[in-house]
Amino acid sequence: MSWIQIRVHAQRAQVDSVEATLLAHGALSVTLQDDADQPILEPELGTTPIWDETQIIGLYEANQNSEQLLKRLNNHYQNLSGQPLPSHKLEILEDKDWVRAWMEDYHPMQFGQRLWVCPSWKTPPQPDAVNLMLDPGLAFGTGTHPTTDLCLRFLDAEVEGGELVVDYGCGSGILGIAALLLGAKEMVGVDIDPQALTATRDNAGRNNISDDLYDVYLPQKNPEVKADIMVANILAGPLQSLAPDIARLTRSGGKLALSGLLAEQAEEVSQCYSQWYEMNAPQQLGDWVCLTGIRRVD
Repeated sequence: MSWIQIRVHAQRAQVDSVEATLLAHGALSVTLQDDADQPILEPELGTTPIWDETQIIGLYEANQNSEQLLKRLNNHYQNLSGQPLPSHKLEILEDKDWVRAWMEDYHPMQFGQRLWVCPSWKTPPQPDAVNLMLDPGLAFGTGTHPTTDLCLRFLDAEVEGGELVVDYGCGSGILGIAALLLGAKEMVGVDIDPQALTATRDNAGRNNISDDLYDVYLPQKNPEVKADIMVANILAGPLQSLAPDIARLTRSGGKLALSGLLAEQAEEVSQCYSQWYEMNAPQQLGDWVCLTGIRRVD
């Protein structure tokens, strides 16, 4: 089955009217996307942030005249707002297995000298390497984002063997599982999302990691451990509010890696953690950075 898709490029003040117009004429779904590379990383609680420039995508069944549909949408929007429908484009989408298409595009990736992350449905290109077999499942974390990339490279360089690693904000479990495969003796994963804990367990099992080598917890149930290596790939605001807890869970001399940070956020977060850690210069990949440091002796 084919579909009609219309993309409308709208300013913030136009979004509600465009969305209402698309829905009024039978849109099966309406999706809002950033249209000008303006990430909104940490919205205030209870708010629904909208980008200054937003792409609004409406999906319709193809058993109608596309020209007539466009005419109806234009007329409805003009009656609603007094203006013509903003810049738009109509496309015909052929039916396809979107899950399979995504799976075909997700390829094994190397991080550092030893570590590869491979989708669970593909054969590792280097069978003798440290291969993390990953199914992202219900939680964020595939290695494709620069923040995950930076953290994986940190672990590849810093895990020597025998460490206790805490993955704070574990998501899919990719960082903690990578640490175990690289030689860490134990991993503790922490996340506020129960689905993340499930995804981490599933991915650990997929990599034949014994249950006695790791455990995952909601923050309120997290045990009082002392990490040799602490990794936290979250966001700037939560990282700053969690700083005392992260410091408490890291042993003196323990290693730290923080990511989920844009370059302009690095200095403020580094200053926050410098109360407990000797912080290094940030490592940058694209617009994103990873902060590393060593826990001071108490």
